[in-house]
Amino acid sequence: MATPILQPVERENYLNKEYGVWSWLLTTDHKRIALLYLISITLFFFIGGFFALLIRLELLTPAGDLVQADTYNKLFTMHGMVMVFFFLIPSIPAVLGNFLVPMMIGAKDLAFPRINLLSWYLYIIGGVMMLHCMLTGGVDTGWTFYAPFSTSFTNTNFIEAGLAIFVAGFSSILTGLNFVVTIHRMRAPGMTWSRLPLFIWAHYATSIIQLLGTPVIAVTIVLVAAERALHLGIFDPKLGGDPLLFQHLFWFYSHPAVYIMILPSMGVITEIIACFSRKRIFGYHFVAFSSIAIAVFGFLVWAHHMFVAGISVYSALVFSFLSYAVALPSAIKVFNWTATLYKGSIHYDAPMLYAFGFLGLFTIGGLTGLFLAALGIDVHVTDTYFVVAHFHYIMVGGAVMGYLGGMHFWWPKISGRLYPEGWARLAALIVFIGFNLTFFPQFVLGYMGMPRRYYDYSHMPEFQVLNVLSTAGATVLGVGYLLPMVYFLWSMRYGKPASDNPWNAAGLEWQTASPPTTFNFDAEPVVTWEAYNYEELDAPHKEGVPVAR
Repeated sequence: MATPILQPVERENYLNKEYGVWSWLLTTDHKRIALLYLISITLFFFIGGFFALLIRLELLTPAGDLVQADTYNKLFTMHGMVMVFFFLIPSIPAVLGNFLVPMMIGAKDLAFPRINLLSWYLYIIGGVMMLHCMLTGGVDTGWTFYAPFSTSFTNTNFIEAGLAIFVAGFSSILTGLNFVVTIHRMRAPGMTWSRLPLFIWAHYATSIIQLLGTPVIAVTIVLVAAERALHLGIFDPKLGGDPLLFQHLFWFYSHPAVYIMILPSMGVITEIIACFSRKRIFGYHFVAFSSIAIAVFGFLVWAHHMFVAGISVYSALVFSFLSYAVALPSAIKVFNWTATLYKGSIHYDAPMLYAFGFLGLFTIGGLTGLFLAALGIDVHVTDTYFVVAHFHYIMVGGAVMGYLGGMHFWWPKISGRLYPEGWARLAALIVFIGFNLTFFPQFVLGYMGMPRRYYDYSHMPEFQVLNVLSTAGATVLGVGYLLPMVYFLWSMRYGKPASDNPWNAAGLEWQTASPPTTFNFDAEPVVTWEAYNYEELDAPHKEGVPVAR
């Protein structure tokens, strides 16, 4: 009698534990919620990218010949709102943070699993409201909603857009609350504060900003909506209000929000650089406390957005000084990353290429921020394309490079599959080239005096060459962003199965299965080693040292 062929039994994990739509929509597993966020923010990323493409196509020619002025105002407003509030702010905390924070500290889940699911539903409700707002006429105030235009003059759907961001803000607050409580209360035995991965330190600092800053923007948006609906005199000078009060309230949140976007990315880059240079992070405690310093200083520099708004010279000097000071913690990080790379055994895998891209682009963005902190230069380049380029070098060059680097680094853990390394390296190269081609010309445009938010520059035709270059770069960048989505989806079905620790990386998350089981660990781990123990991992003959499986 023929011997039956035994089929390999698929190991139970968080992806195949239960099937069906409701098992996902009602899940409290932090890993599944991370994937729900991943799908949602990817959708909004491409919506925001579509608006950006239309903006660049309009600017190909000096005349406003693709869309009308009102439509162009709506395009850059919706691009900003979608990208900032529905992609950049939730991207790394809600996807990689949700997936990794419990595993990195040895916990089975976040402290409040149901609140975690609620935060995703609030994000979706806010997103649906924003989509409805777009489809029924859009908004034209700019993503900064400046009063009194937003309170009295615009006749677009401002209240609905404001409420969408208000609802999404509560999603951000709940995520931050969950991370703070989890990091304080659910660390594994032996996981002291000085053994925490620096990814966790970065998310802890981010969560503090989310908890303290987001309620301010929520209240501000409610006040604007109340002024529009009830004609109260809060921000409108015609009614006895103060439009500068709006700017103070808005930027008190929105400058720290820049660090909500960039701090998690810094945490990702730290993990990648340590792994692919096979070294401990140089100056662990300095990198950890610089994350907290960025969170604290971030609340003290908001008025550098208001140097030309009419604040006193004394205030402007104080905020100029503080704006230079906030660069120091970021400079500490860049120095320590560079020192970690020095004499390291560097491996040029795709995540490391994104980390190198981050280092270059974030450094350019940070240095041009110093230009804007200088009062004399700021007066010259405020509201020009110089500011647009600076902002995108930090947000897209920094935050998105970090996000893509993290997705490539942890994708084998998330999916249990390997992506095609050659395509991933090509995508990283295309993104880097396309990004610089898109935004570096905008520094020159801004310094030459081209204002932002203009759809018709026919009185300045000399700017066309740089605008054509920028639009060509945006096309290249779009291809670079599409590629990872294609090969990640491809790898889910056709990729080679990943081992539990394909990078031989340090950290508790690499001691779980790939993909992990529902509750991450079969038994509670006990941490007896220091963070980033790569010299021990690369010498597995030593006794008592955890070795990657």
